[in-house]
Amino acid sequence: MKLLLPLLILVANTYSFVVSSATSVSIKLEFDKFDAIYQGQLGTTRGCLTPEENVFRVCSDSLKNDGNAPYILHHNKVTEKVVVLFHGLSDSPFFFRSIARSIHQQGNNVIVVLLPGHGKNQADADMQDSGLADRWRAHVLEVNEYAASLGEQRYLGGFSTGGALATEYILQNPQSVKGLMLFSGALALESSVESIANIWGIQKLAKVLDGDYATQGPNPYKYPSVARFSAFELTEVIFSVRDLIEKGAPLNLPIFAAHSMADITTPIIGVKNLIAVNSGPDTLFEISLDADVCHADVVINEEQLSDMQFDTSIPEHVSSCNVPKANPKHAEMLGSLKQFLSTY
Repeated sequence: MKLLLPLLILVANTYSFVVSSATSVSIKLEFDKFDAIYQGQLGTTRGCLTPEENVFRVCSDSLKNDGNAPYILHHNKVTEKVVVLFHGLSDSPFFFRSIARSIHQQGNNVIVVLLPGHGKNQADADMQDSGLADRWRAHVLEVNEYAASLGEQRYLGGFSTGGALATEYILQNPQSVKGLMLFSGALALESSVESIANIWGIQKLAKVLDGDYATQGPNPYKYPSVARFSAFELTEVIFSVRDLIEKGAPLNLPIFAAHSMADITTPIIGVKNLIAVNSGPDTLFEISLDADVCHADVVINEEQLSDMQFDTSIPEHVSSCNVPKANPKHAEMLGSLKQFLSTY
């Protein structure tokens, strides 16, 4: 018996080491796969200038800077929940920095995606690509399938356009995802914009008006303007979501939505219409009109605002919602999101 106990302990320790090592190797292999996804999109990738603990980031010389790169916040193992986050039109993964960090601190792996055509030094061809919306959709599918290797239950989240893409995917694949999170979800646009999108030939005209698309501006993590053509690619996704809802696509899952009542870019009615047809539980974090939070500012806190180093010296970018401001309800929003994820 005296000899048996040490032997059992040795066997148990050996088994624990083997399992731990296998998990570590497995996770590293998954990071290589994530890098390979973006080699196809960005051409070549490289090591990032400032590596961070528990962060795997895919950097490339074709990006404006490393802050535009897609990344994974991880726990060196497969977690119960993995959350995939999609940014907005003309934006980058930078804008999910505080939200992703909060979700990661709850013990979840988090994948922050770079949508095709975004974060790049040169994006003119992308932003005039007639297949851009389909490239976004293909990327949502690819990353969501990849996410299954990092978590047992998958949750999708999106800011603005990213929210529309995540919603469309879930309506088309209702069994593949456990929950949906929307931040200024672009499920409706200002009525005049939607009307213009239905005019025959408007996309060809948009390409002409866009001209040579500029990517450098006062915010190093965002394009200085939304390309008109890409905005009409977004309306295609929005109309698809609306059509799926009207046709009775099944929706029965937990939904978290944070939206400002002052948002005139994507009116909250689109999100409310989605929640109305959802059979599952929902959490709607409404930011009151008097808080005066612009569409793009919902996801921004003071730290992100400081890190942006937004250049206010450029006259055409210093009015109203063009200048980023921190969401005064940001911490409260994260608290509500934390409760949502711990409950569902």
